[in-house]
Amino acid sequence: MITGYNIKANGIRHHLIHYPGQGPEMLLIPGITSPAITWGFVAERLSEAFDVHVLDVRGRGLSQAGALDYSLDAMAEDAIALVDALGLSDPVILGHSMGARTAIRAARMKPGTFSQLILVDPPVSGPGRRAYPSKLPWYVDSIEMAVGGCSAEDMRAFCPTWTEDQLALRAEWLHTCQTDAIVTAFEGFHTDDIHQDLPKVQDPMRLVRAGSATVILDEDVAEIQELAPTIDVRTVPDAGHMIPWDNLEGFLEAVMDLGAR
Repeated sequence: MITGYNIKANGIRHHLIHYPGQGPEMLLIPGITSPAITWGFVAERLSEAFDVHVLDVRGRGLSQAGALDYSLDAMAEDAIALVDALGLSDPVILGHSMGARTAIRAARMKPGTFSQLILVDPPVSGPGRRAYPSKLPWYVDSIEMAVGGCSAEDMRAFCPTWTEDQLALRAEWLHTCQTDAIVTAFEGFHTDDIHQDLPKVQDPMRLVRAGSATVILDEDVAEIQELAPTIDVRTVPDAGHMIPWDNLEGFLEAVMDLGAR
């Protein structure tokens, strides 16, 4: 039975959705403007191999918002604290985009917290590096539209390849993404250096890369492999940055073998 619940960790209230499964425990951290519920169609499938808890990242969905610290370090500290608060035992952490950067920072902060990192298309921008491909107005303008009330068809202007159900869910929930949380995270894509963290991560890592996006290029993969020689790299074909939205089966193929057999 799918269950939403709230728990206090790292000094704030977090909302998560539990998709029960028989495999290893998984903490799933979505990207910059993805409340937990929008990952439901993915988590339902992941629960065939994992026991999945999907997080509403602070300032998004039903988790605590307001005048909070929205930095990468704060989100990483949340992930670490949630493992303890939930009593998870050596969980897999799966992070998408911003969530993947959060997983890297958390694993560097407290080695051994996670049994495995699944890093789904993390932005490789940072100090002195090329900018993240998406631009801030794309996020801010769509949130402003959602705050005023919008339809799935209105949302299509921002996400033209998505299905009607995906658009409707985003139109329903995007208003819960606090703008200053999004701005802080986006700016952090360009000021936080996750590359310096990678050599210090002791947990096994798998990089899942979108085959039809420009977030992670071939030269980025080569640099990541140089920094983390044991990292396992999987490329999902026919998928943009929101990999499961474009190629769900390809995404599942890239991650499910780490779960129940």
